[in-house]
Amino acid sequence: MFRTQLYLTDDERRGLCALCQATGRSQSDLIREAVDRLIEQFSDEQKEQVLRKAAGMWAGHKDIPDFRALRSQWDRSERAQADID
Repeated sequence: MFRTQLYLTDDERRGLCALCQATGRSQSDLIREAVDRLIEQFSDEQKEQVLRKAAGMWAGHKDIPDFRALRSQWDRSERAQADID
């Protein structure tokens, strides 16, 4: 772990102290949890942005195979193989 110094407003300090008393956890533990949640939230938002940008990127293309037909063929092939086994 790395030691980090940070500045809190009076309200943040009072709120953090109240949480420590209510939960029995240390300030460091609560701050690490808050940082972890922020990182996770940012990571999820980034993934969502990438997916939004990718949505519809193949719309209008005529050179894409019919994936439903391909999947149907694969399913029939798998069922036929299962019948043989």
